[in-house]
Amino acid sequence: MSWLDDADDLEDDFEDFDESSIRSRPNPKANRPRTKRRPAHDDAQVGRVLGVDRGRYSVLLGEGTAEERMITTTRARELRRMPIVTGDQARVVGDTSGDEGTLARIVGIIDRTSLLRRSADDTDQVERVIVANADQMLVVVAAADPEPRARLVDRYLVAALDAGIRPLLVVTKTDIADPTEFLTHFDGLDLRVFTSAQSEMPLEEIGEALVGHSTVFVGHSGVGKSTLVNALVPSALRATGHVNQVTGRGRHTSSSTVSLRYEGAGGTGWVIDTPGVRSFGLGHVDPANILAAFTELAAIAQDCPRGCTHLADAPDCALIEAAERGELGETGRARLDSLQRLLQTFADKADQAPGR
Repeated sequence: MSWLDDADDLEDDFEDFDESSIRSRPNPKANRPRTKRRPAHDDAQVGRVLGVDRGRYSVLLGEGTAEERMITTTRARELRRMPIVTGDQARVVGDTSGDEGTLARIVGIIDRTSLLRRSADDTDQVERVIVANADQMLVVVAAADPEPRARLVDRYLVAALDAGIRPLLVVTKTDIADPTEFLTHFDGLDLRVFTSAQSEMPLEEIGEALVGHSTVFVGHSGVGKSTLVNALVPSALRATGHVNQVTGRGRHTSSSTVSLRYEGAGGTGWVIDTPGVRSFGLGHVDPANILAAFTELAAIAQDCPRGCTHLADAPDCALIEAAERGELGETGRARLDSLQRLLQTFADKADQAPGR
């Protein structure tokens, strides 16, 4: 018998088999196969993230209604790589009653209107998200004890302008030192400034600026930021500290970012208190966003050569040439000086790169 005869016999043997004859292995865990399809969660409710604590998120549902309530949530598995931060508008499913012991789940984040970020240092491209959906930044700095650091304030302002957030400035402890000379550093900026003494804080004036806004408070440790937050929101009970008399540095007191409701005579707003920091990296900043905040100068800068830095030594810069021709006026020159200082603050990060 030839091998062809063997092949014919084998083919005859398999004629009686079809797909129904295939036996699949039983699933020992009796679970369904994984799928990339995700439920639409059409029944999800939207709430404001007020705080984050060890993988649990405090979310306010029904804001401003009779059904307003606080719930505790965790994040869905598909969001494990997405940062969820204070200020986010989150889509929530599960037990949203807010009863003790219940736990709901965040399944999505609504598109953010703004995102305030910082990096660990100027050479670090990894972003640290601080807060979402804020439209104002209140920079708190002390006139003394600790000494004010203009360059650190500049960094806050650069980060605010990059995020499209309006900056405000509060100078505390003005009964200890006169802040006039320090404030000249910010001439030309569209920056509202409040001054505050330890015995008399302009709470009504600051409160009016908070109504209708979501304002993130930032500042160096020990400048009195948490004290100001407690005065504006008495129920906040944020921890306060002191300044080390040897190092001149404040001790970190606020350990987490939290959103608090401000209630004033003119209405309500949101105060977002953040931990004090001694550095603010700008590795993530786009310098074009800094220029865009100076609208009248940005229009003139359209005539600059490509790649123009707009710094004081920039060749053929249309802004510098307009200033030399006297077309900017005194206010415009002050604005240009402020723009160049902020751009220089950003440009200086190159000097801190490894090997420099």
